Amino acid sequence: MRTVGLFAGIGGLELGLSEAGHETVLMSEILPAARAVLSHRFPNIELQGDVRALRDLPGGTDLIAAGFPCQDLSQAGMTKGLDGSRSGLVGEVFRLASIARPKWILLENVPFMLQLRGGDAMRRITAALEELGYLWAWRVVDTFGFGLPHRRERVFLLASREGDPANVLLAEDSPLERPKTALGRIAHGFYWTEGRGGLGWAANAVPTLKNGSTIGIPSPPAVLLPNGQIIKPDIRDAERLQGFSEEWTSPAENVVRPGFRWGLVGSAVSVPVSKWVGDRLARPGQYDRLLDGAFPEQGKLPRAARFDGVRRHSVGVGTDPIGVRPDPLADFLMHSGTPLSVRATSGFLSRTRIATLRFPEGFIPAVEAHLGNVEMPRQILENCVA
Repeated sequence: MRTVGLFAGIGGLELGLSEAGHETVLMSEILPAARAVLSHRFPNIELQGDVRALRDLPGGTDLIAAGFPCQDLSQAGMTKGLDGSRSGLVGEVFRLASIARPKWILLENVPFMLQLRGGDAMRRITAALEELGYLWAWRVVDTFGFGLPHRRERVFLLASREGDPANVLLAEDSPLERPKTALGRIAHGFYWTEGRGGLGWAANAVPTLKNGSTIGIPSPPAVLLPNGQIIKPDIRDAERLQGFSEEWTSPAENVVRPGFRWGLVGSAVSVPVSKWVGDRLARPGQYDRLLDGAFPEQGKLPRAARFDGVRRHSVGVGTDPIGVRPDPLADFLMHSGTPLSVRATSGFLSRTRIATLRFPEGFIPAVEAHLGNVEMPRQILENCVA
């Protein structure tokens, strides 16, 4: 297929689709740091800026792919829904689709949109697609089930005027059991910046990599290794956790500080997931209609659903279409990372002591032990100076 990538970011959708044999003919991205990455990694593809400036798409466009902004739809964001200035830009997809009439549309965003305001955003998006004459299907999938130790759930919505999207997104299901907490035996990822409202915990994986600060302040997770050391992963491993090659985002340093790369990686679409969608677009399966269930007319939406042209259905599938188990996190990380600092560790511990959360047994003592280990070299240095 000839594809156009809107809100292209650092090219996760486009890279995965190209690995599946599809051709990207145009990308649109407004962020200078992301544009620096795209122009370096995709030098032969036309790159445009603000999507609102596009008047039409290249002739013969088969697919619009868009991981549109999530800031107004995420639990950590402003939760303004499609009325927000960022996530509301998905309307530009429909504007261009009404002009170019592509056969397929692929959208990606955070699964929190399925419950925010009773699923208002997804209900409005699917209503717009139906008005344009598209069938649609959506499914929440987890990067973990595509062979990467990264717990990253995202909802993919596929719409078509010529095929059945259910045969692409919903035709296979291979559930994987998630690892259980086992301190001292496997690595565990968590967010030391999460505050008192949540921990962001993952056994033998990292929790969802985040966008971080809009001004380039990095927001990496921490990893508690089996030996008790707590590190912040190297950005090169973060890129690999999203399915990119090492240093994929290094061209961004021509225009922004190095820490900004964390936001670029955290906003990206996981490459193996994009490739799976691309593979299925080229070779659809066969959806089993026995998986159909009742679709809620109001309130929280299901994690998988479809529209057959007449009725909407919830669908009983999980987050692992192909079920590829990743390597253990400790084995996956190729770079040593940076020990979590005294300041960061102390700040995290102070928040846990006033939090109402329940932490895994042995976790807080492990953090306290790490604090003692990183404090010791500093105390030795202070004594030498004295």
